[in-house]
Amino acid sequence: MTAGHLQEKNGYYYIVLSYCEKETGKRCQPWIPTGLPVKGNKKKAEKMLIETRLNFEIPKSKVYDGNFSPDMLFSDFMKVWFEVEKHSIKRSTVGGYQYNIDTVIVPYFKKTGITLGKLKASHIQAFYLEKLKTVKPATVKKFHANIHKALKYAVKMDLIPSNEADKVDLPKIEKPKAKYFKAEEAARFLEATKNHKLSLAFQMCMFYGLRKSELVGLKWDAIDFERNSITICHTVIETVVDGKNELIFQDTTKTKSSYRTLPLIPEIKEKLLLLREQQEKNKKLCGKCYIQDYKGYVFVDPMGALYTPRYITDNYKRALKENGFDYVNFHGLRHSCASMMVANGEPMKNVQEWLGHSDISTTANIYSHLDYQSKLSSANTMKNALALPNEFKPEAW
Repeated sequence: MTAGHLQEKNGYYYIVLSYCEKETGKRCQPWIPTGLPVKGNKKKAEKMLIETRLNFEIPKSKVYDGNFSPDMLFSDFMKVWFEVEKHSIKRSTVGGYQYNIDTVIVPYFKKTGITLGKLKASHIQAFYLEKLKTVKPATVKKFHANIHKALKYAVKMDLIPSNEADKVDLPKIEKPKAKYFKAEEAARFLEATKNHKLSLAFQMCMFYGLRKSELVGLKWDAIDFERNSITICHTVIETVVDGKNELIFQDTTKTKSSYRTLPLIPEIKEKLLLLREQQEKNKKLCGKCYIQDYKGYVFVDPMGALYTPRYITDNYKRALKENGFDYVNFHGLRHSCASMMVANGEPMKNVQEWLGHSDISTTANIYSHLDYQSKLSSANTMKNALALPNEFKPEAW
């Protein structure tokens, strides 16, 4: 019978087995979750321990030999699958996949010693329950997306008969309320930061509801000063790939609907012209020292270096704190734009097109609770359709 004992961790019992691989002599101590809380479940846990020790078969050495196999460790399969998958997904998505797999999924499943062929829904469910103690349900859903996609590939390759991730119950995500500035707060913030080096960036995000990637990706050739228009058609995304920060430059937007042309209002036009004029002066003053890598981008520093998404976020947070404003994340500028449009009676369809949402349901789901004007219209409709009695006599004691 395999040696083993019970171990308590974060209020739950775990079975810790101990054995040596026959082929390599390597000592292994896989942790097997019982799913049982410590309080009131000691006898059940001890029974599970005995059954596990009796039925456990020492697996053969799982040294990965470069070939897919049901007998390979699930942790090894996830790593190899990612090497296949990363060539078919957007570069901007690679960093997220890599972080989830290398730092969370692989370390957890490597400890269990579970193989691809023996992976069950219960193992995946235990992983999600463990991670829910430290991360939000939305993050667990990201882990699930990676695992589900990897197992789908394993089914396709005839390595396993079915996708065990299909059987798992996912946590319910509580939809967070979007934080934003009300009109008066928005005006105070823009006034307080009018002399900030990123003041125009803040103003354009608030007015046009730009995503950060759209702001950083804005180029001069996308601004038509004669026809007074701005076209959102290029984005810059910051991600981490192989442990290094990387900027992804794309002549695409988040969705097809995100590609949009917006009117250039006089107040913004005047400031953009002043900015372009100053950039030309900076180029002459710096001469050969001026950075040419980001030629054509609107938001660059005096030396021509691009203001990165992280740099903009850090400066925005500092501006909030220095001017005494409660924290609203940078995306909140976009929410502020939408909330002011809805609050002033702008139809949802117009808000959708202004923000570049792919589906009006997205706009409605986020901002419908702000649409008071439509509720007033509904109230008037009901008032005309339903005759309510004039008299009312409350029940007396």
